[in-house]
Amino acid sequence: MHSRTLTQRLFASSVLSLLLAGCGAPTPVVEAYQPTIAQEGKDVVWIPTPTDLAERLLKAAKVTPNDLVYDLGAGDGKIAIIAAQQFKATAVGVEFNPDMAEYARKNVQRAGVSDKVTIITGDIFKEDFSKASVVTLYLLPALNLKLRPTLLAMKPGTRVVSNTFTMGLWMADQTIQGDNGNIGYLWIVPANVEGQWSITGLPDLGSSPVQLTIRQQFQALNGTLLSNDGKSSQPISGRLNGSSLSFEYRDQTGMLRTVEATLKNGELKGFLKGQPSSPITAQKTS
Repeated sequence: MHSRTLTQRLFASSVLSLLLAGCGAPTPVVEAYQPTIAQEGKDVVWIPTPTDLAERLLKAAKVTPNDLVYDLGAGDGKIAIIAAQQFKATAVGVEFNPDMAEYARKNVQRAGVSDKVTIITGDIFKEDFSKASVVTLYLLPALNLKLRPTLLAMKPGTRVVSNTFTMGLWMADQTIQGDNGNIGYLWIVPANVEGQWSITGLPDLGSSPVQLTIRQQFQALNGTLLSNDGKSSQPISGRLNGSSLSFEYRDQTGMLRTVEATLKNGELKGFLKGQPSSPITAQKTS
């Protein structure tokens, strides 16, 4: 009897050990939802941005911890996660597919950046992303064009980066090369400076003020400088970088001059390049 009882106890102990060992073994996590490359979405198929290009796009946009990055069409959350992990920025991903959005949220949790990244289930054409300082895109050209008026209405200096696709006549400020032929683009939202200005501080065009006419196509500028006596008219050409602009013209002696100015509170303030002690100011007249 004693021997039988001991055998029973040893058998029970072995079974218990096996059960405990089984409880302690890692169980592979199987996601209920697994996205597939080129799966259909609302307006586009899902193809993830290559990691190297995502990093270069964010670097070209000069993302810092002070930035709020919105990724429109967040997919698996990769770009928002990289923005938080590598650039310490706050990021929001907007994803239309509820299953994909939840999948992205789990990726955010696994990456340990839940304190910096939020994934929204929403429509990029309905969500308000006006507070973003950086916007990232991987959409088709027609969708980029549909978003373009909203992007151009954002705060001057906002950076927009896109994987592969452009913005029509809004030419990119920078082209970004990735590995394996991948390509991206950077735009900096320009201020609106088109119109008539009264500008002072250009003595080489006669007595002040001088009439400045600016015509603007996105960040490209052209126009004229007209002296107040109407006898001298000089063409200008220039460029905007957010709220900062520069333009060139020739003075009455034929010398090429460059004006550098910044728009603030509706007024242009700057100087002639190389002459920072000679201030230039301009007020809009129409």
